[in-house]
Amino acid sequence: MSETRSLISDCRVVIVGSGPAGLTIARLLQMRGVEVMVLERDPSRFARGQGGSLDLHLESGQRALAVAGLTEQFLRRSRPEGQLSRVFDSHGVLRFEFRAEDDEISRPEIDRAALRDQLIETLAPGSIRWDTRISSITRCDEEQWELSCQGGKRIRADLVIGADGLHSVIRPIVTDIGAIYSGVTFIQSWIDDAEQKHPRLAALAGPGNAMALGNNKALMIQHNGDGRLCVYAALRAKEKIAHDIAGWRDNERTRAFLLQSFDRWPQTWRDLLVNSAAIFQPWPLYCAPALQRWRKTTNLTLIGDAAHVMPPFTGKGANMAMLDALELTEYLFDARFQTIDAALRAFETHMLSRMEPLIRDTLASQDLMLAPTAPEGLLAALCRD
Repeated sequence: MSETRSLISDCRVVIVGSGPAGLTIARLLQMRGVEVMVLERDPSRFARGQGGSLDLHLESGQRALAVAGLTEQFLRRSRPEGQLSRVFDSHGVLRFEFRAEDDEISRPEIDRAALRDQLIETLAPGSIRWDTRISSITRCDEEQWELSCQGGKRIRADLVIGADGLHSVIRPIVTDIGAIYSGVTFIQSWIDDAEQKHPRLAALAGPGNAMALGNNKALMIQHNGDGRLCVYAALRAKEKIAHDIAGWRDNERTRAFLLQSFDRWPQTWRDLLVNSAAIFQPWPLYCAPALQRWRKTTNLTLIGDAAHVMPPFTGKGANMAMLDALELTEYLFDARFQTIDAALRAFETHMLSRMEPLIRDTLASQDLMLAPTAPEGLLAALCRD
């Protein structure tokens, strides 16, 4: 894409966070000749795992990759067969199966790590400043911000884009309202080389994913492109329980707790917990308010989970994050707007309006999947669709 003059063509843009939202907008802005710096608190690109896989939707995640010129790379790394989805009840009976060929819309799976690598590889060398933790952000003047980093380094920016997720250090600048605990906690683990070592468990998910639901609980598995099974145990629990489990720092204690929680479930599904790696990661699910009002803040905005984190039950979090990146870029290069702030306010109004029904939908989906009578409500909804 050739360079196009815009409101930010001569600005220094600092993006906080290197998740799907931050990396996508970094790529899109660099394509248009904008100077971009991405600040990431991880010590390095390979400092931690990136979790399971994502299904990228045609109208959002895939659309952003297409504008970024990355469709071909995405198709090479994605797995259309990963669209397979199976729903079991807590007795282990298969109640619903949705295959890739049943879907009229292409939503192939891609491992989070593969997507992140694809985006990182497109950026100019040195674009990402690893091991950079922000301790504070203050206004320098009417147009610039100064980000103070641990270790004493200070960085000035003409435009700050907060893409730093649930625990965003940028979000408090635009709103005092944080995300709210959804009432559900995931506990994540892995089974390595599942097809060779545990073929019976791998067969549950096939090339895609499967879930067993019932009595306010769920066990979920997701086949990843690297041959691993990502295993999730989901519980309705008080927020304190998730923090207690994190504080145990004893994986066998966590395994015993989960096996007790699913003590009456079929042994095949309990074997997912028995054979999971000795690493269990609590993941309490939080959600931004569906209806949000932000303060007007000069030359600063939020995208992705920093703006509208929500539970993963509708599979739209990363897709909406990447769509945020695409739409914000379009607003910043839209000739209708005479100032950066005018473009930001218009973008925020549109984004928050777009997200309001989606946040409500994902909370409604959570209530169908984590219910005393599940999966009956979910099956009824799937039949209606």
